[in-house]
Formats: sequence, structure tokens, C-alpha cells
Amino acid sequence: MNVYDFDGTICYPDSSVNFAIYCMNHHPHLWLTFFPKALWNLIRYKRGKMTRARMMLEFFTILRVKDFDRLIERYWNTHEKNISAWYLAQKKPDDLIISASPSCIIEPIARRLGVKFVATEYDREFGVLTDNLMFAKGKARYMIDHDFPVIENFYSDSLADTPIALCAEKAHLVTDKAQKVTDWPPLNPETMQKVRRKINTGWNVHI
Repeated sequence: MNVYDFDGTICYPDSSVNFAIYCMNHHPHLWLTFFPKALWNLIRYKRGKMTRARMMLEFFTILRVKDFDRLIERYWNTHEKNISAWYLAQKKPDDLIISASPSCIIEPIARRLGVKFVATEYDREFGVLTDNLMFAKGKARYMIDHDFPVIENFYSDSLADTPIALCAEKAHLVTDKAQKVTDWPPLNPETMQKVRRKINTGWNVHI
């Protein structure tokens, strides 16, 4: 089984951010109500005043638009082209996408691709997470807890996914806007320092 991160790995740009822009363009009032708050939360996060998990939970409120189901299908109608050609050329039916993005965004494109997926579970009705964010160590923990088969190849654009890369027989780092695939870098002291920084400044999975 091959396992793929999604945003920045087989899809560019980030689907959650891109979909938020799509929603705001279709509902212009959101530029005045949603966008300023999202920008302020980003500033607070950069200043260390808010965890990334909390920032993203607030960001996910964009998913509560009333016509979400219609918008997400229309979004993927025009943005399915963002899926990288190298991935489409090697796609297999037993592929697994594992993403920190909300499942309501990932599910429609995974269905179109004909592959399985695991993503962050966000309840759009109540505006809460029903599980932890599927990020970094959380991904590896999920794979182990659910007794997944051996991972032959793992692909990601972020060193934060090193915990799950270590679960794979072979790991690949994706760069250049999801276009270039190379071997996962050796885990020497310099790389491990980058890994720790990526994970520790990433999403605190406990909201």
C-alpha cells in the first residue's frame, strides 16, 4: 500500500486555504466577516499567542457555509486539475490519502480519484473537531492503532511527517509545488533538528 499526504504533496496549493478563498469569492460578505478574523488569528499564531490547532479550528468555520455541499463539488470541478500529474500516473486503487485537512474537503476528491482517505474529522453543524487533527505524530499513531498493512511507499512535502515516514519501507519528500519527488533525507542531527522544529511548532493536536 502506498500512502500520501495531500496538500503540497499531490495537490497544490493548499486545498483548505484555496477553498476558503473560493467560498469568499462566492459569498463576498465573508471577506468582511470571516477574512479579518482569520487574518488576526494568523497574526496571533505567528506571535505565539495561539496554537496552530486553535487557529485552524477557527479557520474551519468557513466550512459552515449553508451551501457547502454545492460549493465543494463545484470547487473540485474546477480545481481537480491541481492534482499532480506524477501522482495520477502512478495512482493505485489501494492508495491511502492521509491529511490534516478536513474530511469534508478531502472526501469528494478522494472519491473522484477512487482511493481511500483519512482526514481530520470536523463537525460542520456544531463547529467542533470530533477527533484530533491528523498531523505529524497523529498520523503515525492512527496508522498503528488501526492496524494498517505495511506501507510500501510514503510521500509528503513536510519533515513534520517523519514519524509516519519511519513506518514505511520507503519514504519520499515532495517539493517544488508538488512537482518534484526525491528520497526522504537522511535523519542526521541537522535534519532531526528541523524535524523537531516542524513538529513542535506545528499543530498542537490537543485543542
